[in-house]
This record gives sequence, structure tokens and C-alpha cells, in this order.
Amino acid sequence: MSKDTIAAIATAPGEAGIAIIRISGPASLAIADRLFAGSHPPPSLRPPFTFMHGQVRSADRVLDEVIMLVMRAPHSYTRENVVEIQCHGGNIPARRILQAALNAGARLADPGEFTRRAFLNGRIDLLQAEAVLDLIRARSDRAASAAIEQMEGKLSVLFTSVYDNLLAVSADLEATLDFSEDDLPPDVMPDVIDRLTKLQGQMASLLETWEEGHLLREGALVVISGKPNVGKSTLLNLLLGKDRAIVSATPGTTRDIIEETMILNGIPIRLVDTAGLRATVCAVESEGVRRARLQMKQADIHLHIIDISKDFDEEDRANLRDLDPILSLLILNKSDLIKQMHLVCDKLFATIQSSLISGAGLDEIKQAIAGKLGSVSSRPPHAVISERHRQILVSAKNEIEEALTMLRSDKEDLIVMASSNIRVAIEGLGQVTGRQYYPELLNTIFSKFCIGK
Repeated sequence: MSKDTIAAIATAPGEAGIAIIRISGPASLAIADRLFAGSHPPPSLRPPFTFMHGQVRSADRVLDEVIMLVMRAPHSYTRENVVEIQCHGGNIPARRILQAALNAGARLADPGEFTRRAFLNGRIDLLQAEAVLDLIRARSDRAASAAIEQMEGKLSVLFTSVYDNLLAVSADLEATLDFSEDDLPPDVMPDVIDRLTKLQGQMASLLETWEEGHLLREGALVVISGKPNVGKSTLLNLLLGKDRAIVSATPGTTRDIIEETMILNGIPIRLVDTAGLRATVCAVESEGVRRARLQMKQADIHLHIIDISKDFDEEDRANLRDLDPILSLLILNKSDLIKQMHLVCDKLFATIQSSLISGAGLDEIKQAIAGKLGSVSSRPPHAVISERHRQILVSAKNEIEEALTMLRSDKEDLIVMASSNIRVAIEGLGQVTGRQYYPELLNTIFSKFCIGK
């Protein structure tokens, strides 16, 4: 439990119905007594979960009419004494009350410090703390549902099971060091190897959720490319359902990257319109083409548009040679002007004929994007690992693989080394839930939070 008391505005800035100031720590009730003017008894003598109506005063000046909520340890978000003050929305009332709380003895909270205290005081583990940030940042119902499941501890149960079982295997393996090779029961080592192999499989299953976690948290990067005036900006506007990019018959209208977000089957999509691909002497347009090609290399899904009302030339062939057929979808646009066209290409691409000016082919393009997202969008939402978890799992899995290689060699002198590998894996896995942590790890995680959470 921290000795100091922290305070922060817990709601977003700007005009709103209410704003909330949160105060947590051992002096929170005493600070509430100094600030609150209303019916007796004072906040410090009220039972937990009491709502009080009154005023916040500072130096005999009324700052606002408020509702105050008292929560007593350990039954609060931080497991400390907590006071929340609901005042009128807007920047000024909340800032005035926050300043009064700071003048009364609190200090301004660091980013994520309320959630950090919830973790340090044992209310939640580190996986659940990270889920709080995922929920705040969720850009779709699917992402929010996955974050809620993680907050409820579903992912924690899986990691805890792997950790505990690996710890048990480690204890059994180290116990064998007290026996000579002749005295060791014959079934001990095969049992250890079998248990480690099963744990490897469980970690592999957890690793399989990373791609979905990446899509939910970061969004799929879908890049629209093609030569000038083939319909890239028209497709962007159709997918977004609004006129975001300027559409003009003049080639080269789009000279920089335009990025917008849409939701498709519960998956956030980072939709990028790029400059037309062509050789140019214009320095500005040339920079736009360079940026376009960089986005094309980074794309999770690539929508490449070809104008089939014009001849397919060497420049088109060169553009196709740079595309990954697995990630790319060819959109043969302006099909209303010509019925067929033969593409000379040594790679097999999925293709869709369209007439984007009328919206023809749009539904097929959306279905193709969803198809390239794989089975992610068809599965029920569930808790998924992050990049931090993935790196720890990969490292731990490699340590166990090395341990298994040594144990399968049936060399007694390698048991100590194998045991050391397993210990390293255990230490790493402990950092996922926070069984083992260091200040730098917590600083990295909670610095991503906003102040007040």
C-alpha cells in the first residue's frame, strides 16, 4: 500500500454532462472532509459506498455542486480508500476541484497509477491490468468483448496453468538430481518429457491467438494502390461510406497517404489510399509514390486496382511483379467500359471485376477482404495475447525445446542444464501475469495509460 494519496481527473476533457475526480490513498477521506460541505456526518465517518450531495469548497469559495462517493479499502478499484467526486462537465470545474484536492494534500497521479496500485495491491494481475487499456482503446465490439474476457481472468487462468504445471515439472526434475542413475525410477524421465511436451502444445495454442490479438489491437493495414486515375480514391470513399478523398479525372490528385479506420466483421481496418504509381519528374508526386510503395510492403491486405478500359502495359506488369499474391487482391475496375481483358502475369491472383463509379463489385471486395482476414472474423470473441506475451511465450517455448533435447539424449549430466532452461522459462512466464516483475516492466506497461486510470 502506498503512503501517499493521489488524485486525477478520470474523465476525458471537454464539454460533458459530468466530470469525475478520483482520489485514492490513506489521506483520501481526510481530504474529502476538507473539501466537502454538506449534510453531516462528514465523508470520513460515512459507511462505504455512500453517495453524498453537497458542495466542494476551497478557502470559503464554492467551486461546484457535486455528488461524492466514498469507497473504503479493500473494496475499491485500488484496494485503498477512494473518494470520487462527480461535478459538472467541462474543463474548468474539474480542474478547480482537482487543484483543491492537490492543495489539501494529494499529489497528481502518474499515468495509469490507479490501475498500477490495483495490481500492486493484488486486486488484479498484470494480464487484467493490460486488458483495462485494451478496453479503453477498443475500436470495435469484438475488441471490447475480447478485452472484457481478459479482464475477467480467462487468459490469466491459461497462463497460470502453464506456469504452475511447469513449476511442478521443474520441482520433479530437480528432485531426480538426488538419485544416482541406477536408483532413478524408470518412469520418471519419460513422464517429465511427456509433461513438457504437453506444455509446449499449450503454449503453441496460446501463440496461435497472437494474430487475432494483433488485428484487434492494431487493426489490419489494408492498402489501396494502382496507377493514377484508376479509382483508388473512389474505392476508399465507398468502403468508408463517405467522401473522404477527392475524386477527380485529373491524374495525380492524391499525392500523399490518406488513412482512415473502418470496422469489418468486428475487425478494425486501417484503410490507406496512396498516390498513383507512375514515373514522374515532380518532386512532390515522386515522394508520394515512394510512400505508396512503402505502404504496399507493410500491408496486411493489398487492394491493387487496374483500369481495364485501357491497354495492359509494361508498367502494369512491373507493378504486378511486386505484389504478393497471398496478400493481394486485383480489382479490375471500369468493367462497364469493357467486358473482358486478358492479364499476362506469372502469378495467380484473386480478381474481382468492378465498376466503382456505380458501386458494382463493392460487396465482393468486402467479402474478399474478410476472407483474407481468415477465420478470425468468424470465431466468437475471446481473450488473445499481445506482442509482449508473444515474445515471452516464444522465448519460453524455445527454452523448453532445448530442455527436451537434452532430456531425450538420456545423458544424466545434462539434467542440470535442462533444469536451468526450464527455470528460465518459468521466470519469463511469471512476467506475463506479474508473479515476477521489475519496475521497468511496470513503467513500460502503465506509461501507456492515461492519467486518471
